[in-house]
Amino acid sequence: MDESLFAFYAAVGWVVGGLLLVVAVTGLSRRVGWSAPLVLVAVGVAASYLPFTPDVRLSPDVVLIVVLPALLFAAALQTSFLEVRARGDSILTLSVGLVLFSVVVIGFVTYWLLGAVVSGVTVAVGLAFGAILAPTDAVSVNALAGTGKVPRRLASLLEGEGLLNDATALVSLNTAITAIAAPSTGLGNAAVDFVRAVVGGIAVGVVVAWIIVRVRRKLRAPVLDTSISLSAPYVAYLPAAAIGGSGFLAVVLTGIWLGYRAPSFQSAESRVAERINWRTVSFVLENGVFLLIGLQLKSIVETAASSRIGFGAGVLIIAGIYLAMVLARFVYVFAATVLYRYGPELLRERRWDWRTAFAISFAGVRGVVTLAAVFLLPEDTPALGFLQLAAFVIVVLSLLQGLGTGPLVRALKLPLPNPEQDRVQVRSLVAEAQTAAIARLEQEATEDDPAELVSSLRRYAEYRVLIGTTDEQGMLAQPDAYSRLRLLMLDSERKAVLDAQREGRYEDSVIDAVLGDFDSIETALKRSYRRDMPKPIRPALRLGLPHKREG
Repeated sequence: MDESLFAFYAAVGWVVGGLLLVVAVTGLSRRVGWSAPLVLVAVGVAASYLPFTPDVRLSPDVVLIVVLPALLFAAALQTSFLEVRARGDSILTLSVGLVLFSVVVIGFVTYWLLGAVVSGVTVAVGLAFGAILAPTDAVSVNALAGTGKVPRRLASLLEGEGLLNDATALVSLNTAITAIAAPSTGLGNAAVDFVRAVVGGIAVGVVVAWIIVRVRRKLRAPVLDTSISLSAPYVAYLPAAAIGGSGFLAVVLTGIWLGYRAPSFQSAESRVAERINWRTVSFVLENGVFLLIGLQLKSIVETAASSRIGFGAGVLIIAGIYLAMVLARFVYVFAATVLYRYGPELLRERRWDWRTAFAISFAGVRGVVTLAAVFLLPEDTPALGFLQLAAFVIVVLSLLQGLGTGPLVRALKLPLPNPEQDRVQVRSLVAEAQTAAIARLEQEATEDDPAELVSSLRRYAEYRVLIGTTDEQGMLAQPDAYSRLRLLMLDSERKAVLDAQREGRYEDSVIDAVLGDFDSIETALKRSYRRDMPKPIRPALRLGLPHKREG
């Protein structure tokens, strides 16, 4: 066999083997209640020292351009636009103010500690490392927030912060790297770069979201719609990066808006397919990256050894930087809490209590962005290998700290999501939707529709008002009339739920659960009848429109 072909087969084999390993380790971790990211890092570290394991070096460009836009977009699709809008000031306080404060604190501590043992370390080097450690990881935070072990307000604040702070941190990092290469770079240029990144990212995100919504309105095939969805993060990221804007900000804004507008332009089948596909993509990428991070440890340690920083000094430096990172977050969040509690009335209306402030301060998990960004430092950066190792150790420490968030929330007696309260809200929301459905049925039913079918549909909706859910298997004898009326009822049900969402009367988790139920019903209905229905009926069923009878 040709040597190059053999190398290709070997590479494919390693990729497939890595994917199977990710699935097995994650499944086992979930079964025994362990943190999958930490276990995958540990497995990667162990595998990196096996003699047959190839040398793995994770390219920062691959992570920042290929992996991270997809992960941020997947998380943004699940983020509530209304929550972000309602708590925008709090989220910006954390994603901009906290990041900049952390960059300065961590940067100067790094400069003082590392500069004491390594010559050539400048303030710019310290600030660059501060920018690397400043952002929390949206993927890790989203996994933590999705467990139901933290209050919903805390979850929404952490998720919003994790989605938006990457832009602030990476712009700060680029500015610091420029200062390393050209020490004469002034604060004015840094401010201009920051403004251009923010404005460019917002502009591109808004334009791309607007275009994609209009394109996807015209697509009815779920395969085509999902294909557009899979390309959306890169359609947003690349133009923003090309004009000097924040590609990550553009991706996040695009994802949040598309997730919010999805019920108005996507078919139920497309929404179901998109949710499943993005869950799969997110699972493979985020868990695969943690495995790759562990596989890199061997090469990171070897590089760090060349910096000639003793073990004891290295431990003290890393401990000092980690402590500075944690304390900076506590100081800033508690200062913001004081401002929200005792500042202007507009802020006092959105204040959080001291227990929530402590939980926000504690839940500062670092992850993929930090480990990718540290490899963006120039090759001539003093103690480069040690900084890479320090970033790796600090990420692992923060993940371990994140495991304590759930117990901390319980110790602080913060209110957790109440499943029974959610069920009550679901029943109430379904009752509202069914009331709208009954009104639509009375309006649209004609004399040509079988009276027994109309009566059955009415009883079905009334029954759902009482219990919240039921099946529809007893009403399928008249497929033409049933599909027409049932799809119209579903349309009104969905509009009623979206009206309730805009009015903010229900939790977003409740809205998502009910809309997902409607999508499942509509998808099953269309698939069931598309195979056997006469051709004149199929277009109406595909579009969710009334079917006009011939003759």
